[in-house]
Parts: sequence; structure tokens; C-alpha cells
Amino acid sequence: MRVFLDDSRPTPEGWVRVYWPEEAITLLETEEVELISLDYDLGDGERRTGMDVLVWLETAVAEGRIDAPLIRIHSDHRFGRIKMQMMAEAICG
Repeated sequence: MRVFLDDSRPTPEGWVRVYWPEEAITLLETEEVELISLDYDLGDGERRTGMDVLVWLETAVAEGRIDAPLIRIHSDHRFGRIKMQMMAEAICG
């Protein structure tokens, strides 16, 4: 499964759309996610960001609960994208 976390962009064909980190994490827990694409800014700032998915993933992979999927960052947030990309590379090795 390919998961697309974003609150505003159109969902690419063939992807499962989620709007919030909790939804992405629920799908990641199934271990059926092969690729996840993350946005940084989500909603009005009241909710968490795409970085929260990476924090969860880092722990889950380190503890051996799941294998890391491929991770893509599609955020326009300059600093968020850089931080997320660095973290994704650390998770995927």
C-alpha cells in the first residue's frame, strides 16, 4: 500500500489518502505500507505534523515492531522538509 499524508493536495492515483498523523500511524501498524509520502504542515496548526509520523516510525523500527517502509517527503515547508528528509534517511539507513 502507498500512503499519502496531506491535508490539501490532491491524492495521487493509486495512493491511500490520510489527513492526520494518527491515520498514517494506524496504517503503518498493519505493516502493509510499502511507501509513505509525508507533508509537514497539516491543517491549522492545532494538529500534529508529518514529523510526528517519523518520530513514531523511528521508535517502531528501532524496537523491531515494524520494518521501515520507503519514505518520501513532499512538503513545501523548507525547514520542515529538510528536517524530515534527514530523519527519513536515518530511519531507512
